[in-house]
Amino acid sequence: MTQQPAPLYLKLKERHPELIGAVEAMSKAARTSGPLDEKTGHLIQLGAAAAIHSRGSVCSHAARAKESGATIDEIHHAIIVLTSTIGFPTVAAALSWVDEMLEKQA
Repeated sequence: MTQQPAPLYLKLKERHPELIGAVEAMSKAARTSGPLDEKTGHLIQLGAAAAIHSRGSVCSHAARAKESGATIDEIHHAIIVLTSTIGFPTVAAALSWVDEMLEKQA
């Protein structure tokens, strides 16, 4: 199942097409400018999303990492390794968001 953009993202894209077009172009350039594969890139972005407490981004990057070949264990581990950096409560929240999203997809 392909991850669909969140309704808020679609609304922003409709209201500010040039801005979102630039963000999408920058994102594509960043993804393709180095040796990391797509799965690894999404796992990194998943960790960053967890660190900034962005539930939508956590769910989005977890889903995209899964679509790119990451296992559920890899997705969980990408968050768990952050415990000493961002703290257990933040990690626990991110894990709960991922599990909730995965349950909805099942």
